[in-house]
Amino acid sequence: MNPDAPNPTSLPPLVIASRESRLAMWQAEHVRSRLQAVCPGRRVDILGMTTRGDRILDRPLSAIGGKGLFIKELEVAMQEGRADLAVHSMKDVPMEMPEGFALAAVSERENPCDALVSTRYAGLDQLPANAVVGTSSLRRAAILRARYPHLTVTSLRGNLDTRLRKLDAGDYDAIVLAAAGLIRLGLSDRIAALLSPEQSLPAPGQGVLGIEVLAARADMIELLAPLHAVDSAHCVRAERAFSRALGGGCQVPLAAHAELVGDRLRLRGFVATPDGRRMIAGEQSGRAADDEEIGVLLARTLRARGATAILEQLSQSARPADAGHDA
Repeated sequence: MNPDAPNPTSLPPLVIASRESRLAMWQAEHVRSRLQAVCPGRRVDILGMTTRGDRILDRPLSAIGGKGLFIKELEVAMQEGRADLAVHSMKDVPMEMPEGFALAAVSERENPCDALVSTRYAGLDQLPANAVVGTSSLRRAAILRARYPHLTVTSLRGNLDTRLRKLDAGDYDAIVLAAAGLIRLGLSDRIAALLSPEQSLPAPGQGVLGIEVLAARADMIELLAPLHAVDSAHCVRAERAFSRALGGGCQVPLAAHAELVGDRLRLRGFVATPDGRRMIAGEQSGRAADDEEIGVLLARTLRARGATAILEQLSQSARPADAGHDA
């Protein structure tokens, strides 16, 4: 032990900014426990906040501004000195980080798959004609409409508990959620079926937590380094580079999922129209160290196959700040 190092109990508490939903608070508590292991004796607090994305529940996110609505207030808290870091689900983080902010660490990946939740049906193939399936995601909606055109796919907003309540109240025959959130909250028994990447390719960053700080906080970036999962980071960088190169995070039904085998990274992705009638898919492999280049190369491949036409069509028809959200 360094005798000149400050006593952790004498240092100011670290403050984590978090949304106040049960899942978001679980994520913040998880990071707090990791920080306390890295900085024994130092106090770590959580600043719970309600974001604009949490408050506006009567319209699809595609109509009110998209993913950034869930993190803006947390970033303001860091700018004002009320918080030192913020914890996000990586699939909610815009592909372009705002100026002055940085991702200091990403977590090990939880199960990245989508999950079908239903009290009546054990799988998508069992859903009858006109069964109502709820999702907040343009990506999931496009997949469902492409592969199960006999289903009625409708918008589903609210935090995870709210969505489950709406299902249990009979508003939907089934809903599709990220498996990671259900697993983290001890709700694995609510999963009727895990949807493999072949059935429902995940969103960029799905299953991974990201820790955001002010880019100027070199002290926080150093402090958080032990929490950074290198393998997850390679996958997330490839997925986000692919999405960024295609303008993802706006009005685009888009998926990207990377897997590591040794030092080799395999990235699969697609771009689709919201109705699922057109879907341009592909994959790219390479060295893990070339993660972002792999993402860009796959995006170029999809553009050459027709994705550019889909993107231009979506751009022309989109409302301002149109975006999708995966919960």
